[in-house]
Amino acid sequence: MDQKIKQTIDYSIYLVTDRDLMSTNTLEDAVEQAIAGGATIIQLREKTASSLEFFQTAVRIKRITDHYRIPLIINDRVDIALAADTAGVHVGQSDLPASIVRRMIGKDKILGVSVSSLEKAQIAVNDGADYLGVGAMFPTGTKTDTTLVAIEELKRIRSAVKLPIVVIGGINEGTLPQFAGTGIDGIAIVSAIISKKDIAQAAKELKCMWDRIKEA
Repeated sequence: MDQKIKQTIDYSIYLVTDRDLMSTNTLEDAVEQAIAGGATIIQLREKTASSLEFFQTAVRIKRITDHYRIPLIINDRVDIALAADTAGVHVGQSDLPASIVRRMIGKDKILGVSVSSLEKAQIAVNDGADYLGVGAMFPTGTKTDTTLVAIEELKRIRSAVKLPIVVIGGINEGTLPQFAGTGIDGIAIVSAIISKKDIAQAAKELKCMWDRIKEA
């Protein structure tokens, strides 16, 4: 991916998949509906799939994201991101170090890193991250072992770091307004989109709410 294209990526509505929560029969349908509603980037997260299942799923999802020209990010698994030739990979603090991942994927793929403090954010920047996932901002059922990040800490990270910032963890219609004026670049959402009966409509409503908050 060209470095200039990297800089134009829209992180606004960042869907993180979860097949245990999806309201549709297939993950492909859930992703396509979310994109139709306004999702701008997709992260494929498959915590229990075998390597083969994860790879095959990534290939199928990538056909959809490529069709709509939406970046596909793989959660944790650098090998799957490389094998399926996705746009990039996202790693957490307990995964391979971001500096090693950057060497593995090269300079052209997107590297996202989860951080929960200014110190970790600065390390991620130095390690070659393209964007930061900051959280968990609120309690969430999709990840129960996380440390919550205060809005004040988010603002400290924003003021110190120029990279795009996506917040994650309990983001929904009720919590989203709290990010007005924080200067973040996007919201990572799991259940508030993928578990809804009408996934496209849920994504559309969050996108509209996000657009109003960004303009405020």
